Amino acid sequence: MTKEKILSLIARGEGVDVEFKESKSKLNRDVYESVCAMLNRHGGHILLGVKDNGTICGVESASALVKDFLTAINNPQKLNPPFYLSANIVEIEGKEIIYIFIPESSSVHSVNGKIYDRNGDGDFDITKNSTLVSNLYLRKQNSYSENRIFPYAQLSDLRADLIQKVRKRVAKEHLWREMDDLELLKSAGLYKRDILSGKEGLTLGAILLFGKDETIISALPHHRTDAILRQKNLDRYDDRDDIRTNLLESYERLMAFVAKHLSDPFFLEGDRRVSLRDKIFREVIVNILIHREYSNAYVAKMVIGNDSVTFENANRPHGFGFITPNNFTPYPKNPTIAKVFKEIDYADELGSGVRNLFKYSKTYGGDDPKLIEEDVFKIIVPINGGLVSKVKAEQASVQVSDQATPQATPQATPQATPQAILLFCNEPKSRKEIQEFTGINDRKYFKETYLIPLIKKGLLKLTIPDKPSSPKQKYVATKVKDEN
Repeated sequence: MTKEKILSLIARGEGVDVEFKESKSKLNRDVYESVCAMLNRHGGHILLGVKDNGTICGVESASALVKDFLTAINNPQKLNPPFYLSANIVEIEGKEIIYIFIPESSSVHSVNGKIYDRNGDGDFDITKNSTLVSNLYLRKQNSYSENRIFPYAQLSDLRADLIQKVRKRVAKEHLWREMDDLELLKSAGLYKRDILSGKEGLTLGAILLFGKDETIISALPHHRTDAILRQKNLDRYDDRDDIRTNLLESYERLMAFVAKHLSDPFFLEGDRRVSLRDKIFREVIVNILIHREYSNAYVAKMVIGNDSVTFENANRPHGFGFITPNNFTPYPKNPTIAKVFKEIDYADELGSGVRNLFKYSKTYGGDDPKLIEEDVFKIIVPINGGLVSKVKAEQASVQVSDQATPQATPQATPQATPQAILLFCNEPKSRKEIQEFTGINDRKYFKETYLIPLIKKGLLKLTIPDKPSSPKQKYVATKVKDEN
């Protein structure tokens, strides 16, 4: 959330989705009531260090307050079920305030055993109002297909290795690390009890995330994601991956399909190498997995064409038309599934994905992406421009130069550039292979001009670092690290 948007929230004042808390030196007790109420309603924004009238008073020891807040909401004895939120410290008018974004949850939450709902700018205890509580549960169940309960599904219908994989990927201090499988599923909101029907058990979200393939097909026969390459054979396809498995491995297979068929141009952001391809397609692939309307049998698909990559998935729209960073409001379609993806670092905060798409797409593919909110949600990412076209042109030049007479000077060959070398070394290559690729015969010149500088900058690494002179030595472009 930018400083400008926070100021606009303060100017708008408190309402059903905005709450101010002074919390000068400690957290107000009712902060957690507001968190609970917004999770149960439609989400919202909480600002700590702002008085009810909008005056910015700031907070003391902001980092300590954030730590206290996160500890409390991750404690099921405080907020049940826990919901993993983030709290950001922002400086405005020389004072620190804490901004907390609350998405709508697909679960019904309670604080200290009491259920709160949001109405106007207030939080109301509805625990003893059976009608309101029943309506709340009914609304959550009907709004989110991930909440459908399968009372006869057992833990044995899930893959324990996938649950363990999640346990290993979360942060070291995460509560899930110390929980057994059932406790983890309950904490994540993937094991529920419906007070209206009395049903209790694993949810569709649990089955989609961790289920064995036969369990998934039994619960959701139409579940499928189609990855297609269609560049030469436009009537059918050049390559295809028909994916009918859990969402965690679906994500990995879709990312592998992208890596197989789309180039990853060398790009520096400051002094750090960033994979534009992974930044862009990570966000889009996550979107079609965690924001899909799973009750709809429409087949989700990714189609890599000559000019663009098109993604489609069934959707329960909240508005219609084109989405941009300026008009986008984060709305989780499957909050529980999204939460698991976020906790294992497969997804970022809601809203950041759209910003990343627009931030990197023009550089990568030459134009902004198109995001279209309809009954079928569609994202179109351009790939016929920007750095991608530049790399294609360089590769074409390399092919031409291979057929031409060698240049008199080694640096004259078009492939003798750091960028071309790094692209060539996406897989480990020997010094001889790199020299042959660049057309440079002078070994000393090659090492001093290209090889050693790239190693010193950390852009190339040795496959046998403890034996730099080994005859089996090879060099590979460094793996890209996310900025998260």
